[in-house]
Amino acid sequence: MRTLVLLSLLGLIVTCQAEVFTSLVDLEHVIYTESSMLDALREYVKQEELKIQKVKKLMDELQKANTEAVQDPEHYLSHPVNGLLLVKRFIWEWSEVENIIRLDVPKTNYLVNISQYRDYFPANEDLKGAGAALLRLQDTYKLDTKSIADGNIEGTWKSPPLTAHECFEIGRIAYNAIDYFHSRLWMLEALHRVERQDDPDKTVEKADILDYLSFILYMNGDMDQALSYTEQLLAIDPEHERGNSNKRYFEYHVSKKQQPRGEDDEEEDEDDDEGWVEVDETKKKPEELGPNTSPERQAYQALCRGEAHAVKAPKNQRIMKCHYRHYNNPRLYIQPAKEEVIFDHPRLKIFHDILNDVEIARVKALAAPRLNRATIQNPVTGKLEYADYRISKSAWLREDLDPMVTAIRTRVSDYSGLELKTAEELQVVNYGIGGHYEPHFDFARRPNAYSVGNRIATMLFYMSDVPAGGATVFPLVGARVLPRKGTGAFWFNLFPSGEGDYDTRHAACPVLAGSKWVSNIWIHEHGQEFRRKCGITPDVKY
Repeated sequence: MRTLVLLSLLGLIVTCQAEVFTSLVDLEHVIYTESSMLDALREYVKQEELKIQKVKKLMDELQKANTEAVQDPEHYLSHPVNGLLLVKRFIWEWSEVENIIRLDVPKTNYLVNISQYRDYFPANEDLKGAGAALLRLQDTYKLDTKSIADGNIEGTWKSPPLTAHECFEIGRIAYNAIDYFHSRLWMLEALHRVERQDDPDKTVEKADILDYLSFILYMNGDMDQALSYTEQLLAIDPEHERGNSNKRYFEYHVSKKQQPRGEDDEEEDEDDDEGWVEVDETKKKPEELGPNTSPERQAYQALCRGEAHAVKAPKNQRIMKCHYRHYNNPRLYIQPAKEEVIFDHPRLKIFHDILNDVEIARVKALAAPRLNRATIQNPVTGKLEYADYRISKSAWLREDLDPMVTAIRTRVSDYSGLELKTAEELQVVNYGIGGHYEPHFDFARRPNAYSVGNRIATMLFYMSDVPAGGATVFPLVGARVLPRKGTGAFWFNLFPSGEGDYDTRHAACPVLAGSKWVSNIWIHEHGQEFRRKCGITPDVKY
């Protein structure tokens, strides 16, 4: 508005200067006009300086964060909190910079230049996903909320502490996902930081946190605590409309709960219900009260943590051996396979040094421009679709794409003894912030899902070391494979009878620190008639 006033005054000079010199009275008016223009100009400069100071402060903060990140991007992004903060900077800080600059009437070079990078900006969905990943890591690895907020995650290096506002936003991410368990944890952490004055810039109001907490505790069935937080809210803002309405509602239910049995409850005034959400406590979903506690989930997460009671020893210890194997294959006489059997059923084999650093680098380079969000096959419809339980990006490399891809497929055939003509293309996968793949089968349970037979076997290559997390686990049997660069894990998904082996149900644990790269080849039944003998009965094992 001030800019428009200034421009109007400038326009006044242009339109009036041909007349004012003929009259001293008019010139006197010009003096006063100039004085008004200087006031307007002074205010404009003041506002511009304030804006520049704000932009400079944001720039210094962004520069500090970027300087740390650009020194070693892979190391920086290996920490889950840093990934969340990077996405957060684009959603909040960079948007704030753009909004401040957009206040200028003329188009600025900044806005023109920044537009060419817009396609690469994270979206709100990315912030939601990064927040969900942090909560997933918190559950899987039993991470304390305060430790995460302080930047102290066991198994990783220290990261910058989160502000009260950032804790509040993580709580809101959980709240919007109807995850009141995690929302409560993070709102309480935000509240503690505000009360400890860990947030000198006051990036979030205490009243806003209390407003959320009162409803979260109500949804968790803790009416007393909900009332307590509402009273704290009203102590700060006595005119808070929703707080006053909720206070009456909470007080009514608390008093009702304290009434001796047999007393008649008073009828509730319908007018007092306005603005309240009725909740049937008996119909709450499990995720509203806490993390998924199914037996498989517990076994899966315990294996991811490497807890002693969860990791089982093989029943048949005699087969737990390491061998140099050539499998009567001429290509392996000079450089045999380094085979280690680590579990009896399903029989899990680890092939050490199956890929070298040059091959890994080449496969990554081929896959990088082809990465897309990974999909899963719907077991009912057979269609490919996205799922929250598989968070990663994948690319598929054809055999004829590069000689190294051909060489890798040949090596898989040599090591497994299986025919790869009907095998799927080499799939390369990179897991992002808290990337994981929850328990699943590689083989199809739907009849005739593949024209070349079911997936008889899996070869899984580890193409990076992972400092923390990222193990491959088999919850039904208690087996666990840690990712080690250059190794490959191999197992049969089907019995010799062709029946699916349900003990091969496995999962990729969330990556706590590091960047996890894997690749795999799924081998199908057709073409294996003379490579792997069929069993006469389903009980024939390996």
